[in-house]
Amino acid sequence: MNKKIKSALISVFYKDGLENIVQKLHQSGITIYSTGGTQQFIEKLGLPCVPVESLTSYPSILGGRVKTLHPSVFGGILGRRDQPTDLEEMARYHIPAIDLVIVDLYPFEETLANTNDDKAIIEKIDVGGPSMIRAAAKNHKDVVVIASKQEYAYLENLLDEHKGETTLEQRRSLAAKAFEVCAHYDVVIARYFNPSEPDYFLESIPAPKSLRYGENPHQSARFYGKLDELFEQLNGKELSYNNLVDVDAAVQLIQEFGSSLAEKAVFAIIKHTNPCGIALRPTLKEAWDAALAGDPESAFGGVLSCNHPVDKATAEAINEIFFEVLIAPAFDKDALDVLRSKKNRILLLQKAPLRSGTQYRSLLNGVLLQQKDEGNYAEWKEEGGRPSTAAEKEDLEFANIVCKHLKSNAIALIKNKQLVGKGCGQTSRIDSLRQSISKAEQFHFDLKGAVLASDAFFPFNDCVQIAHAAGITAFIQPGGSIRDKDSIDYCVENKLAMVITGMRHFKH
Repeated sequence: MNKKIKSALISVFYKDGLENIVQKLHQSGITIYSTGGTQQFIEKLGLPCVPVESLTSYPSILGGRVKTLHPSVFGGILGRRDQPTDLEEMARYHIPAIDLVIVDLYPFEETLANTNDDKAIIEKIDVGGPSMIRAAAKNHKDVVVIASKQEYAYLENLLDEHKGETTLEQRRSLAAKAFEVCAHYDVVIARYFNPSEPDYFLESIPAPKSLRYGENPHQSARFYGKLDELFEQLNGKELSYNNLVDVDAAVQLIQEFGSSLAEKAVFAIIKHTNPCGIALRPTLKEAWDAALAGDPESAFGGVLSCNHPVDKATAEAINEIFFEVLIAPAFDKDALDVLRSKKNRILLLQKAPLRSGTQYRSLLNGVLLQQKDEGNYAEWKEEGGRPSTAAEKEDLEFANIVCKHLKSNAIALIKNKQLVGKGCGQTSRIDSLRQSISKAEQFHFDLKGAVLASDAFFPFNDCVQIAHAAGITAFIQPGGSIRDKDSIDYCVENKLAMVITGMRHFKH
């Protein structure tokens, strides 16, 4: 049933965007009720406004904590216009019907981002606002509710094009959005009070973005989050679902190495979330050349990421292959000129790091949550037939980070801080090892003096035997097998270095 707006209650924290609304309400002959700062704002515009206090017979009390929490206000919002008993009670107690409620909430989230003062944060927990929003949304059969500035334009259209008349479908749609606003607000507050182990899975992420499709074309998909806080997109088409997954993997990996110019340059190539090429070198161009050489075949259509600004020489080298996305902390202007030669090529300037904390995924009709896998090793125990050399130690540290970002079971072969072979996603560790050696041989790498990282322990000594036969001279692994001694003994007998880290890096 269509309803015409005849009265409105307005109480907002932020007044921007409100003037046009108030002017249109007045021009439409709609009675406006308000209180506090909003009332003053309306009156300064020279427009009539009925103080809420004239309905409640109470002033704003307790430092503004109690203003609208009164039956004369909530009765006007919740009164059912098709219920004779409700109408009789409203008439008996002189409660005017309220057809439109415009309320935004105290800026709790913004306050939380700008201060650690608990008292200031607590004061920004809105009570009356959510109550009025929920009341109006509950009674959407009769009442229009506007719970955020994002709906102002829609309301203006209703006032202009429809003369303040609304359909039940429109009111119900606005009610749904209002409940979402309240739900997000409550989640943020609940997480503030219990940030570690709540009794419910509490997460609320705004700014949804519809994607072209999901992992496959027949799957719909949306992304919730604020990508513009992380990246500035300088070129290319919209990021797809698969792009986003690979971009996350690429950023997670490069973040391990820092972005200071004092750090050496690292370049990584990602395919299906796995690094297929990565190298650390004095210059970015050298790092790119070495990363690409690690597996030029898999690099086709990959996602690229680096920790130094992209210069023209590097851009010209990258420009020779097809890739989906390039992520960098900065781009030289002449490098951008080169890279923008392909209009669909996605170029992302990373403005901020990923936050540490928790990860979660949906499964078994529920949500699985865990702390992020942060760190390289918990300890450094030289358990082999000799200590690792200084050069081997650098390669082992690098190898362990790379291996951490490969899908389990994972093996990474590193030589001179270059990924020369990798095995990932295999159902046995020895299959991952064979795959990594095969990759190295495919691209003609000499494994003599290379090092090996394993994301989990060796259940038997067959892996170290096969790797040794291929030329590997040093190993890094978490340990923890009841048969660790078998692998250690082999290394001792053959004067091979083996480091036990005490930190497993499974990735599924």
